[in-house]
Amino acid sequence: MQLRKLLEKWDLNSLKITLPFLAMEWVPRDEDRAAAWELYVEMITRVTTASLTPGTGQEAAALASVHQLFPLTRGILKQQGRYCINFAKIAVPVLNQAVRPFTSKWHGRVGGAALSEEETREFRTELARLQTILLNYTRLLADLAGVEDLTALEAQGSIDSAAPAE
Repeated sequence: MQLRKLLEKWDLNSLKITLPFLAMEWVPRDEDRAAAWELYVEMITRVTTASLTPGTGQEAAALASVHQLFPLTRGILKQQGRYCINFAKIAVPVLNQAVRPFTSKWHGRVGGAALSEEETREFRTELARLQTILLNYTRLLADLAGVEDLTALEAQGSIDSAAPAE
């Protein structure tokens, strides 16, 4: 499969990747799969893929969690070495083109003085847009890692604490 087809499959075709890379045959190595698994685990356990419903969470904590994708990805790339280049061809554009604009915009505004109601709404709207991209990215990581995608696990139903145990 070509990289272009893989990105289309997971609705990530808005990433600007040069044509030679897009036309390349997608053949992940074990290091790519290991890197994808490591980042997949981080992604499914963060606000990057979980909605921040009104009245819950804190914008500063959400921003910090999203920002942690940079050192996490760098660490994974360093740990897996130069043989996870296929993983890097997707991870780097996602960081630079999707995550960085969001974190750059909000870095100086969140965490200092409290956000106004309008700024809070704007932050959460932009976070929701980013989460859509990152959810698709997470699904691609599951595919790359060769594991079952668990991103829809929570959406299938919630645990009712009042229900009797079976």
